[in-house]
Amino acid sequence: MAMVLRRGISRGLVAATRSLSTSFEVEKSTREGKPINLFSAINQALHIALETDPRAYVFGEDVGFGGVFRCTTGLADRFGRNRVFNTPLCEQGIAGFAIGLAAMGNRAIAEIQFADYIYPAFDQIVNEAAKFRYRSGNEFNCGGLTIRSPYGAVGHGGHYHSQSPEAFFCHVPGLKVVIPRSPLQAKGLLLSSIRDPNPVVFFEPKWLYRLSVEEVPEQDYMLPLSEAEVIRQGSDITLVGWGAQISVLEQACDSAAKDGISCELIDLRTLIPWDKDTVEASVKKTGRLIVSHEAPVTGGFGAEISSSIAERCFLRLEAPVARVCGLDTPFPLVYEPFYMPTKNKILHAIKETVSY
Repeated sequence: MAMVLRRGISRGLVAATRSLSTSFEVEKSTREGKPINLFSAINQALHIALETDPRAYVFGEDVGFGGVFRCTTGLADRFGRNRVFNTPLCEQGIAGFAIGLAAMGNRAIAEIQFADYIYPAFDQIVNEAAKFRYRSGNEFNCGGLTIRSPYGAVGHGGHYHSQSPEAFFCHVPGLKVVIPRSPLQAKGLLLSSIRDPNPVVFFEPKWLYRLSVEEVPEQDYMLPLSEAEVIRQGSDITLVGWGAQISVLEQACDSAAKDGISCELIDLRTLIPWDKDTVEASVKKTGRLIVSHEAPVTGGFGAEISSSIAERCFLRLEAPVARVCGLDTPFPLVYEPFYMPTKNKILHAIKETVSY
């Protein structure tokens, strides 16, 4: 879908996602994998989660036949309609049922078809799932809950199918928020999220479902949560992002290198709790920071990173922390290219920050 509407940047995106460094935990095993795209990696992870834990269940709108993006293809045929099943078109009901299922000691893997429609479930996630353990003094919990949802731009989604709502959930103690950048990361991070003893909101970059391809081990593996990854070493400026924006940042780093600017690129991977130490160490080395995400700039999670790094690295900063983000408007359709934090916007911010 996005490949047609974003023809001008799709080749660069594919090249960037393939070139991103892999984590040490799976570096060796990737040699035994085969190239697959992101939605196939998600599908593999769900197969493994259901196969290795009889308490695991997958459910949501249309997941029985594979879902809108085909992430759940083949699950119902293999594991049966009792463990993989469709729900009514009611996000609040999906979240409420998932919380109850997890509270009974199961692994509830719930799908919200688009992140734009997660808002009806907001009360259940924020006031029930996030507080379940705390309000009981750890006597009971719903830590086996994972809520999957596609987020972000897709090329033609407009204001109801392209939003990035991650910051809403980052404000809530008791939740973890995880966003992968590539197939390899998606599989390992999703399995870690499903097996984590805390409720996790797992956002999947829908733009990359078919566009991002890399070698992924077929076997079971996990990647650590709350551990950022430095995927490009540099000395002049630090760039931080997550999800689909990482590949855009990678392209900006390549362009900056042609002008002699050395960029260090960090994929946060987990937004809450986020890895402050890795970002702090990088900024203390480079003295400069840019944060980039698709969500609107005001109240976006980039503001939290900017504030925290300003507090921790104030005396080492050579320039103000910059943010290259979406605009404070509803997500547009025709004017999407003006809204998105593109390579050129990031490159402009890099040059301005370095020459400050």
